Amino acid sequence: MSNAPLVDIDPAAFWHDPYPALAAMRRHHPIAFVPKLGATLFTRRAHIVELEKLTEVFSSHQPQGLMNRLMGHNMMRKDGAEHIAERKLMLTTLGPQAVRDLWEPIFRADAQRVLDALVPRRQADLVPEYAMPVSAHALRALTGLVNMRWQDMDAWSQAMIDGIANYAGDPAIEARCHAATAGIDACIDERLPELARAPDRSLLSVMMRAGLPEASVRANIKLTISGGQNEPRDAIAGAVWALLAHPDQLARVRRGEVSWRRVFDEYVRWMSPIAMSPRRIAQRFTVDGVTLEPEDRVFFMFGSANRDEAFYDDPDRFDVGRDNSGAHIAFGAGPHYCAGAAASKSLIAEVAMPAVFERLPGLRIAPGADVHFGGWAFRGPLAVPVCWDRS
Repeated sequence: MSNAPLVDIDPAAFWHDPYPALAAMRRHHPIAFVPKLGATLFTRRAHIVELEKLTEVFSSHQPQGLMNRLMGHNMMRKDGAEHIAERKLMLTTLGPQAVRDLWEPIFRADAQRVLDALVPRRQADLVPEYAMPVSAHALRALTGLVNMRWQDMDAWSQAMIDGIANYAGDPAIEARCHAATAGIDACIDERLPELARAPDRSLLSVMMRAGLPEASVRANIKLTISGGQNEPRDAIAGAVWALLAHPDQLARVRRGEVSWRRVFDEYVRWMSPIAMSPRRIAQRFTVDGVTLEPEDRVFFMFGSANRDEAFYDDPDRFDVGRDNSGAHIAFGAGPHYCAGAAASKSLIAEVAMPAVFERLPGLRIAPGADVHFGGWAFRGPLAVPVCWDRS
């Protein structure tokens, strides 16, 4: 075990709002062992940006890790040439040009269909009724699992997320994760013959045609669903709420002073939807007087790094005009930088956020609504009740 200073946390309070505890760690113990998480946490941006690149020490290969055991050995849990090969393959579908030319029109059409159903109602909870289906429809197209209901896409994604963050070993959470992966495998089984007859540019089709072992294909599809649903879902609903809760910031967007992409960058800096990434220590290593031993578990706390006072002025403030918001590490800072980043930026900044403000006149937070967020590894709003005027 590392000799990092021990820091105790209240797990419930940390789930509801991790930022005060993380700020205290940055000030006093930026590298800290947290017994209730069973890991050494890195909380400062400079450490994470530098050390995430040292894959020979901070390894993503975690044979006994929860993700490998529950979802299969995917590219996120591989390093070196094996990771690079699978990453390049996935980027043929998820790269910026493919997203712009192929997927963004599909994202746009799906978002408009969801809004068509919402417009006459004049009130909704943006999490389950807008952000959730918009994100899930996009993921159905990208993965090739168009035979999956969007409701299952979200539920199964959440079950896997809960499973891979189940450090307390709750058997009920693990059982839900197993049920989710079984459901995904059944959808893959149904689609494989169809895609063999009529290949397309979806991830499932591209990986199978490239000859990637089927076990790796299935693991990478589950990886894509686990991170590809909750991050855009939570960022869509959260960013819309942030603008509604900060009308001065929304006014700057409406006046054309800042772009929707700038809003996206500032939101994922301020309220990082994927706020932590685990690593396994592969060899003994010392940093700033803290010695890490082989097989130690380390958490790179992206959400903390994105509020680091050493890099950002007034980091707890949501400010769409912030000059350095684009320097966030919400998608990582090393070779495991999220392969789906271009798709996420397109879906959220180019499609979902502008569309909801265009189609729902007078959009505002519902009277009396009190919006709460939850999570420290994955973080997002629990509900965003809104209302709008008749069009």
